Amino acid sequence: MFTDVGYERTTYRRSASRLTIAAHLFGLLAFILMLVWLVHYREGIEYDSSNPNRVFNAHPFFMFCGFIFLAGEAMMGYKTVKAEHSVQKFFHAILHLTALCLGVTGICAVFKYHDMVNVEDMYSLHSWIGLTTFVLFCLQWLLGLSAFLFPGSSTITRAKMLPWHVCGGRALFYMAICAALTGLIEKFTYMGIQHNREARLINFTGLSILLYGIFVDLSVALARYV
Repeated sequence: MFTDVGYERTTYRRSASRLTIAAHLFGLLAFILMLVWLVHYREGIEYDSSNPNRVFNAHPFFMFCGFIFLAGEAMMGYKTVKAEHSVQKFFHAILHLTALCLGVTGICAVFKYHDMVNVEDMYSLHSWIGLTTFVLFCLQWLLGLSAFLFPGSSTITRAKMLPWHVCGGRALFYMAICAALTGLIEKFTYMGIQHNREARLINFTGLSILLYGIFVDLSVALARYV
């Protein structure tokens, strides 16, 4: 009886790894749709441009690539990549560090854009959620580094920190998605986009981001290579 239960659980976890594949596909789809939107409809992406719109476009692109796409890949990589535990932790930390660097670039881009067009900073719900997520993300990374990669940390400290680190990471991931969706809505409203191809493209981009987040979360919760 116990053998049968163990077999079913193993089989389920192997089949659940398909969720990881679905997450990768939705992440790639969101990346492509965002590129099409920013390059084809919004004049392209260039941080050092004299065109404020091109400068602004660096904000959604880098924020998505960092705090959503790479953060999701880091979470799935730690849970689903078959490797030594030290390699999993290093991979997880490096991807999050890269995400943090991209996030810094994205935030600098939007502040630079506000200066160029003389717009007030931190005036919207999107900006409040986004900056809060960024600050907490930095703290999460530093605490994770000190607790799980620093040689002097004890096993007891790691055991106590682990549930908080996992839950905090998943919460921050959804906060980043919430910031992205409110940002798309804000841009949609600000630009006064009517119901046309660009509007549908923005909607599909937001939907792809949301589905990526859902499948990443399911993959982290269920998918294991055993």
